[in-house]
Amino acid sequence: KTQALYCAWRWFVHASVRARWIAAAVLIALLASAIPAPAQAQTWQPRMWFFQGGWAEQHTRTWTVGVLWPWRSSWLWAGGAWSGYWEAALGRWSTDGTDGRDRAWVTQFGVTPVFRYQKDRSPWFFEAGVGVTFIAPIYRNPRKRFSTTFNFNEQLAVGRHFGGQGEHQLSLRVQHVSNGGIRHPNPGEDFIQLRYTRAF
Repeated sequence: KTQALYCAWRWFVHASVRARWIAAAVLIALLASAIPAPAQAQTWQPRMWFFQGGWAEQHTRTWTVGVLWPWRSSWLWAGGAWSGYWEAALGRWSTDGTDGRDRAWVTQFGVTPVFRYQKDRSPWFFEAGVGVTFIAPIYRNPRKRFSTTFNFNEQLAVGRHFGGQGEHQLSLRVQHVSNGGIRHPNPGEDFIQLRYTRAF
């Protein structure tokens, strides 16, 4: 345990400023999601599922499926409700190939805590999240090459509820994936994505 804390401290000391901010955001989300709320029972069963597709440079495409676990707590502030959820996502990226290949494929798995803000009685919402993601094999195309399989996932979104119970959601998302300066090269990749979410 002491050795793990020492390794974490050494990483924090030598990490880039951006990586430190990302780590702090993940820690805050962990603490926020752990605040108990007696009115809601927390289970490991996901409450929602989603499917999304997106694109980036170099003819890069991504398709992702995942599940969501809403947090047990929410807060009223700035004229609206703040809440959040845990997101687990599994995706495939396709990009221009290298070494004579026409296309290159990678598999991506990520876990992200996401904050949500929604004004009172409005069907619209805004989201922001920072999490971790693993990409294998290492992502590369003719213009970009990642240096790590471990990366950070940062996302911003605007969306809207639909349906009688708000069981449908549609959102437009901006996603950035990079390793936060842990190792170079670190070009990062930026995606525009459209997500459909539905309650189970």
